[in-house]
Amino acid sequence: MAADGPATRLVRVAEHPRLLKLKEMFKSKFGSIPKFYVRAPGRVNIIGEHIDYCGYSVLPMAVEQDMLIAVEPVKTQTLQLANTNPLYPDFSTSANAIQIDKTKPLWHNYFLCGFKGIQEHFGLSDLTGMNCLVDGNIPPSSGLSSSSALVCCAGLVTLTVLGLKLSKVELAEICAKSERYIGTEGGGMDQSISFLAEEGTAKLIEFSPLRATDVKLPSGAVFVIANSCVEMNKAATSHFNVRVMECRLAAKLLARHKSLQWDKVLRLEEVQAQLGVSLEEMLSVAEDALHPEPYSPEEICGYLGISLEELRTQILSPNTQDAPVFKLYQRAKHVYSEAARVLQFKQICEDSPEDAVAQLGELMNQSHRSCRDLYECSCPELDQLVDTCRRSGAQGSRLTGAGWGGCTVSLVPADVLPTFLARVHEAYYQGSGRGEAPGQHGLFATKPGGGALVFLEA
Repeated sequence: MAADGPATRLVRVAEHPRLLKLKEMFKSKFGSIPKFYVRAPGRVNIIGEHIDYCGYSVLPMAVEQDMLIAVEPVKTQTLQLANTNPLYPDFSTSANAIQIDKTKPLWHNYFLCGFKGIQEHFGLSDLTGMNCLVDGNIPPSSGLSSSSALVCCAGLVTLTVLGLKLSKVELAEICAKSERYIGTEGGGMDQSISFLAEEGTAKLIEFSPLRATDVKLPSGAVFVIANSCVEMNKAATSHFNVRVMECRLAAKLLARHKSLQWDKVLRLEEVQAQLGVSLEEMLSVAEDALHPEPYSPEEICGYLGISLEELRTQILSPNTQDAPVFKLYQRAKHVYSEAARVLQFKQICEDSPEDAVAQLGELMNQSHRSCRDLYECSCPELDQLVDTCRRSGAQGSRLTGAGWGGCTVSLVPADVLPTFLARVHEAYYQGSGRGEAPGQHGLFATKPGGGALVFLEA
């Protein structure tokens, strides 16, 4: 690996129950033993929702839950994928004829994204095959980035099989780009934290260029993840991509309003950078330039002086071309205010005032309100769970991940943690049909985990 690439660690598999079980299952499945294992973590985004693809910094941390893949390179050109979860069927294909079906976000397509990303980055053909057994303990469709962890894991698997070297930053950028093969127009946060995470610290992730800065979280409080039990697969609906396009359109209308070269602008951050003003001033610009009523495609075309055909083919993504309306004012207001909250959060962590936990909690509460009211990416169950968490002792609680289902993250003083967990369990899960014991997948405290790794058997 490159000096700043993902670490390779020697392990005694017999001392790691999960690795040992994976090795035995691999042996049973393929009749051989793995040559190495790769791990990539999921993540929880503490604050900074739906702003990475707008060019703004976010503040995630890796969770201890992860994707783990046991790997054996083979002499044939067949890529054989299996999963320890029987819900996910086996898949095999030629390593040199990768096809990713955007219409069906099946589990193996995320692996193929990472594989194809490395293949295309190096311009490779005539690739050797491999046998892979995937084991994940990140709850799927929960907003903890199980799909991106699988893309990252696959990218690192492919790089390792080929004996090639890349830095963590390069890997993160390739995997962020390659996940778009499945049709999700994400911004790169999930892949960046999966590779750049370090145990014990959250990270401020900045883009263009990609870099990560440690953010030391306050002692005396923990983050608790709670699953709403509403699944949301962002590649399976257009909600996510419509929001990406609304932000792109808002950026273009703001740029046009300020006589900037709007046709070159893609992200809301670019408008701020070109104007050289603060986030607070951008909120005023958005107030002046945009109206709260939804925009029709025809109205947008009128502002920009383009035809409907040009809007559809040159600006909108294929799966958003038929959207009847776009809410630009609300989306821009969310993005600029959320970007400011990320910077405030980092500053409070650095200054560590006596009431740091209360201040951070209030920023998380503001974030949820903005996600719910301006970005409209919450759902009734998430709102109920957030309220339950706050009533049960959290200083702050918000949805995390794309939204429309998935998980909440709450900031909870350590001394009330046992009471908090018991109250949320009783109020949200018990007697609701959501499961008597959500266990580690439903309700758990987490601390910042480490990033992607290659394990070799010692």
